[in-house]
Amino acid sequence: MQSVNEAEAIIYSLVQPLDSQLDTETVDLLGATGRILAKPITSPNDFPHWDNSAMDGYAVRYEDVSDCNALNPAVLSIIEEIPAGYQPKSTLQPGQAARIFTGAVIPPGTDTIVMQEVTQRENNQVFIFAAPKPKEFIRKKASYYQAGNELLPAGIVLNAPEIAVLAAAQCNQLCVYRKVKVAILSTGDELVTVDKTLQPGQIVDSNNYALIANVQQLGAEAISYGIVPDDEEILKATIEKAVSKSSGGADIIISSGGVSVGEYDYVEKILELLGGKLHIRSVAMKPGKPLTVAAFPNNKIYFGLPGNPASALVTFWRFVQPVLKKLSGLSENWQPAIIKAKASTELRSDGKRETYIWGKLKLINGEYEFEIAGGNQVSGNLINLAQTNALAIIPEATKSILPGQQVNVLIVGAS
Repeated sequence: MQSVNEAEAIIYSLVQPLDSQLDTETVDLLGATGRILAKPITSPNDFPHWDNSAMDGYAVRYEDVSDCNALNPAVLSIIEEIPAGYQPKSTLQPGQAARIFTGAVIPPGTDTIVMQEVTQRENNQVFIFAAPKPKEFIRKKASYYQAGNELLPAGIVLNAPEIAVLAAAQCNQLCVYRKVKVAILSTGDELVTVDKTLQPGQIVDSNNYALIANVQQLGAEAISYGIVPDDEEILKATIEKAVSKSSGGADIIISSGGVSVGEYDYVEKILELLGGKLHIRSVAMKPGKPLTVAAFPNNKIYFGLPGNPASALVTFWRFVQPVLKKLSGLSENWQPAIIKAKASTELRSDGKRETYIWGKLKLINGEYEFEIAGGNQVSGNLINLAQTNALAIIPEATKSILPGQQVNVLIVGAS
C-alpha cells in the first residue's frame, strides 16, 4: 500500500501532457472561453494604440498651469473639443487648451490633462483652479504593451479577462488544446440508471453522473460507457474497448467499483490481461483505500476508483482532478490546491491512514475556516456531500484537530 504522497508522485509521472503541435484545434474567440491556449499570442499593435486621456477634462501645456491655484487660476482659450474616436485637428499653443474626454487622442502640443472637477468653463475660456502634476492623466502609447512582445503565454485558461485582451488585440482565431477525453464506466449488478424504478437491493448509479459532472466542470469531454454488470467477460470486453487505441480517443479511463477484494472484483485482473501495468493497488487514505491505477503502452491511464460515492469523489478530487488539469496543457496551477484553514469544530480520525473529511471552506473575517459537513462521515453517505467545496486532511497518526487549530484543506471542484 502506497502513502498518498507516493501515490501522487507515481500518478503524476505517468501523465504525458497534450502535444502543442498534434493535440490542438482552432476555435473562434467566442468559442474559446474555458479553453487552454496552445500557442503564445503576440500582437502587432501597441496598447494603448496612441497617447490618450485617462480623464474627462482639458488638454493643456503644463507650463501654462503649473503655478495656478484657487486664488490665482490659469485662464486658457479653448480651441477644440476632442471626444473619443476623434482625430485632433489643432496643435496647442501657449495659453490654449482643448476640451477632452476619457479615451480621446491627445492633441499635439499637450503634455498634461487637467480633470474637469477643478475647472470652470465660461464660453470659450476655461478657468483652472488647481495645478496638476506634470503629465498627469495621460496614458502613453505602448505603456501597457509593446507590439511584438508576448501578449499571452501558452498553457493558460482563457477566461473573461483573457478573452477581453484577445478581443482588443483582434485575435479572432485561436489555437487551443483539444479537450481531454475521459471514458467513464460503473461496475456492479446492483446498479441502475436514474430513470429506473428501484427494486429491492438496487441503487442508482450516482457515481456515473458525479464523475461526468466533475469531468465536464474541468473542461474535459466525458464519454459514458454506462453500467457494466459483474460479469468478467462483459467487463473485459468493455475495458478492452475503452483502452484500445481507437476507443473514441479517450485519454483517461475511469471506472468505479470492482477494485476491492470481493469475488466479483475483476478490474485489476482484467487490466493485467489487457497489457496494463499496475502502478497502484491501494493507498493509505480514508476514504479511498482501494484505488487502482494502471498505464497502457498507448499512454492511456486507467483509474479504478472505489464504488462507494464518497470514496469515488474523494479519490477523484485528490488524484484524477490534477491529472486532467496537467494532461489538458495547463502550464501551472494544475497541482492540488491545498491551503491552511481554521477548524470550526473538532475533526477526528482513527489515525491509521491519512483521512479526508468533506465540508465547506468559508472566508470569515479575512480568515479561512473549514466547516465539516453534517451527518455521518462514511464512504457510503452520498447525501452530505452536497455543497462540498473542500476536504480537510488529517495526517496519518493524528487522531484529532481541535477547534481553532490549523488544518490543511484541499479545494475541490474546477477552481
